[in-house]
Amino acid sequence: MAQAVAAAMDSGEHLLVQAGTGTGKSLAYLVPSLLHDKRVVIATATLALQHQLVERDIPALVEALPEVDTSFAVLKGRSNYACLHRVREGVPDDQGTLVAMPEGSMGADVLKLRAWVEQEATDGGTGERDNAPRHTDRLWRQVSVNHRECLGSVKCPYAQECFAERAKEKAAHSQVIVTNHSLLAIDAIEGVPMIPDYDVVVIDEAHELVSRVTQAATDELSAADVERAGRRAGRHVESDAGNDLLDAGEALTAALAECAPGRIDSVPEDLSDALALVRDTARACLSAFPKDAPGAGDGDAARTQAKGLVQEVFVNAERMAAAKETDVLWLSEARDRIPARLCVAPLEVWGPMRDKLLSDKTVVFTSATLRLGGDFGAVATSFGLRADDQEHPWRGLDVGSPFDYGRQGILYVARHLPPPGRDGLGAATLEEICELVDAADGRTLGLFSSRRAAEAAAEVVRERLPHLTTLAQGDAQLPELAKQFVADPHTCLFGTLSLWQGLDVPGETCQLVIIDRIPFPRPDDPLMSARQRAADKAGGNGFMQVAATHAALLLAQGSGRLIRTTTDRGVVAVLDPRLATARYGSFLKASLPPMWTTTDPALVRNALKRLAAG
Repeated sequence: MAQAVAAAMDSGEHLLVQAGTGTGKSLAYLVPSLLHDKRVVIATATLALQHQLVERDIPALVEALPEVDTSFAVLKGRSNYACLHRVREGVPDDQGTLVAMPEGSMGADVLKLRAWVEQEATDGGTGERDNAPRHTDRLWRQVSVNHRECLGSVKCPYAQECFAERAKEKAAHSQVIVTNHSLLAIDAIEGVPMIPDYDVVVIDEAHELVSRVTQAATDELSAADVERAGRRAGRHVESDAGNDLLDAGEALTAALAECAPGRIDSVPEDLSDALALVRDTARACLSAFPKDAPGAGDGDAARTQAKGLVQEVFVNAERMAAAKETDVLWLSEARDRIPARLCVAPLEVWGPMRDKLLSDKTVVFTSATLRLGGDFGAVATSFGLRADDQEHPWRGLDVGSPFDYGRQGILYVARHLPPPGRDGLGAATLEEICELVDAADGRTLGLFSSRRAAEAAAEVVRERLPHLTTLAQGDAQLPELAKQFVADPHTCLFGTLSLWQGLDVPGETCQLVIIDRIPFPRPDDPLMSARQRAADKAGGNGFMQVAATHAALLLAQGSGRLIRTTTDRGVVAVLDPRLATARYGSFLKASLPPMWTTTDPALVRNALKRLAAG
């Protein structure tokens, strides 16, 4: 893999590398990156991998390469760094006045965070959120700003000490820059300069890229956003522009009240008018802000941040009002006191990725799951690469795995069960779960299609197998649940399919992975259903290109939780007979690790009992 990555960096040919768990893929791309004659950017999807690279892998290589420029830096979005202006001057309240300290119990927690920030500034620390004392999102907002709220290096009195600016400065002088998919997308695809110039980018956890690029290009707007911007602006503009924005917010509230949650294919006239009104009043409000700030300080900060809010409302309303065919618009459901929000996302991202990322840079994509259905075609297409691409030549490489999946793992498909319905887990499926967990004597990671299904399964297993400990996602924070799961083998951990992202549990702790159903996107998922329909209209097979590809990726990642070392043994149990009976089942199975496959319930129960007995 290292030789292939080095060759790609030299030739400019794009490379897709599937490298299973345990192959040491991070070292395989880090070595050529540090030895390359030009700067290399490495983008990850998760903080866990970013930590591993920065805290463990790169420092080890730096030590091993004393003769080489091994400078490296980490670059994150601005809101991931503490803001010294916000810590020292206060946080704008709802009216835009800078408040020194929030009221109530939150104040003491803010004081702790501020003390940490000041200590970081004194010690020359990074001010990164990941290193801060425990806190909530709401608390972190008391000591940080996003890019629109930032005063900028010219106006801010603390620019010389600024953590975010220091990180950018360090990155500008580094051979390797470690960042995340979202920041890469904003820099390369949206054209907002966030990363110093580079020629080569290595994208690890590349199976997440399309999702992260889509998230980075998704905008949201609610009536509350518009009204808050109007209130803040009212203190800084002399005209009635702030009140006009408040009125536009009320018009949006009324229009949204007439809309049902879900995808909006044809924008109703009332909503179209309300969005146009928000756009136009926000534009007028921006023009009403004073051009020259009378001196620096608090007024400047509150004005800049108020203007940032109005700017965000304008940009989002303008995009939504345009109703482009290349965008998908939908209304989210109101939940837990969170009002419904309008959301807009790109119909596809392969076009911008092809035009802006693949045209300008040499890209190495790597992950444990890039070959879906047995080849790289589906994933390459989603990145903007074509089968026989003359304009952007690429190749795929599968470096295999150090694991003997045929001997270490069994894929069990419960063919005898009824197909999953819409009403949650049926009695036969719950019975199957209990019997499998009983045979494994705990040691089970359950990955479910919904939180409700995970909780229902946990409840039944607790009732029928009280001698085992059964944990469900939401009982505690994920690190605490993982700790309990690892500490006692006679434990089950049930959660949604996303649970695998934060979990790595080698050894006897996990000898059974249960997947309740093939994880197709929900039929009412506004973006996935729009992409599926677009693929059909273009003459393709929308179900296979979108739904089956999405399911294959999640199935492969979920199944990959079982075998993490050469000594791990166990069973992946898929409780959805369609994997064995449906025509698309072979495509899905070809995407999974090559485990020995069976549909025999008795054989699997006996295998689990033998494993549990040690």
